[in-house]
Amino acid sequence: MEHLSWVQYVGMTAWLYSSIAVVHYFTLLVLVGTSVLVDLRVLDLAATSRPVAEVSEQIYPWMWGSFWLAIFSGFLMFTTDAGDYLPDTVFRVKMTAILLAVISTILVQRGVPHWGQQPSMPVGAKVLASISLLLWIGSILAGVEIAAISGLG
Repeated sequence: MEHLSWVQYVGMTAWLYSSIAVVHYFTLLVLVGTSVLVDLRVLDLAATSRPVAEVSEQIYPWMWGSFWLAIFSGFLMFTTDAGDYLPDTVFRVKMTAILLAVISTILVQRGVPHWGQQPSMPVGAKVLASISLLLWIGSILAGVEIAAISGLG
């Protein structure tokens, strides 16, 4: 994949690769930040004066928009060194953590309308929000460690 002409252009053009990296990191910030905010609301640790359904309705469009931009920009970055990233254990851990974090975020999103109608937040909802938080933190840590452990990136 990294032998395609457009991929080589991205990899060899410093300003383009750097611009894609900035987009990727910014969209990850929005993605993780918005997901964490909803998780913290489910845990009754943030925005407690507002209903959880209202918070999530306002945040999730931003989260999913940034998710797709992060996927696209991350794919562009991945293609420049796909042969090195794919077999890397830390990269696989990162991708697995992201997949599990996205699944947990989807479950939280689906549960919010029901949980918001309860007199108090169900324990299962809080457990799921806690798992989501841990998975997002794990994916960030794994992403940071790719360069430190593997020398990639």
